[in-house]
Amino acid sequence: MSLLLRRLSKLCLSKPASVKSSLLLSNGFSSSSLLQSPPCTIIGARRCGPYFGRLIIFNANEDDSTYLEKKVPMELVASDPMVVYNNATVTIGASHGWVATVNKDDGILRLRDDLNPAASDTDPRSIRLPPLVTLPHCQTQIITNVAMSCSSPEDEDCVVAVKFLGPQLSFCRPARSHSDWTNIRIENPCFFSSRIIHKHDPVLQRLRFRKLPELPKTKRELLDSCCITEHLVESPAGETFLVKWYRKTAPAPKTINGMVKMQTKTVMVFKLDEKGNAVYTQDIGDLYIFLSKSEPFCVPASSFPGMSSNRVEILDVNENVVVDLSDYSMTGGNARFGAPYSIPPQKLD
Repeated sequence: MSLLLRRLSKLCLSKPASVKSSLLLSNGFSSSSLLQSPPCTIIGARRCGPYFGRLIIFNANEDDSTYLEKKVPMELVASDPMVVYNNATVTIGASHGWVATVNKDDGILRLRDDLNPAASDTDPRSIRLPPLVTLPHCQTQIITNVAMSCSSPEDEDCVVAVKFLGPQLSFCRPARSHSDWTNIRIENPCFFSSRIIHKHDPVLQRLRFRKLPELPKTKRELLDSCCITEHLVESPAGETFLVKWYRKTAPAPKTINGMVKMQTKTVMVFKLDEKGNAVYTQDIGDLYIFLSKSEPFCVPASSFPGMSSNRVEILDVNENVVVDLSDYSMTGGNARFGAPYSIPPQKLD
């Protein structure tokens, strides 16, 4: 952890055109338990009262949605912004199956396991984080994402990181008594809109893109006109991939419930090495990558019978698509998701 902070403080302030940056926090996700749930996405909930519903998920190794008996607050999964269950609480991200919420009245962040299919619905856990402290010339109203260093914030050594839009990055250990935020200001503007992830042996690198595909002019022009976001993902074996996600405004109707509708055009995947090479690839082997409003992760498909391999699944507020990297074919499309979170495998008792 201290090594990471030292590296951040020494980061070069220049931003060469070939450099793509992201924040890395040590101790990444890995899954080795024999008793674990398959990765899943949150579809929504069936109402069973004025404020609660029964959770609906889609397991990555199955063909149909699964309707659970688990009750969840509707405010966490409401897909229609015109239906307000609790004006004060909004979700802002997720990590390791814990959803981060913020109370708009007092600004307090909480980590909740309500949407984790493996967690108890009779005794849901809610971890209150310390009050946020805003550094000079920074803001803490708009949060880019939240990440955790291990599977539970109740672990004494668990570090919770919050990345804000702009230069501020904040860390805390919520399980320790008198936990406070450690706040740092990152001067390099290339980090201002980036996300933070957890990774084994974090290294900040300048990337050199290798083996770029030769694209026809029309395809290059299409990609140049897209909105591009970049996501770092670490495999259970410690491999690191950079996923570039290309989107454009969808054809009419261009909005869903007042929100601009975006449509995925393609993704590009690069495998990173210790020398800073980002090698373009259409073959990630047995892996299946999940991108959503949660911290990104990937799993070996062979660990979960029925899962396809060499895929990237994308879940956003108005879209769910799966991209087959071998030929870039896509399945899925636009829909409204109130809780666009993918949940990694969870250990089962």
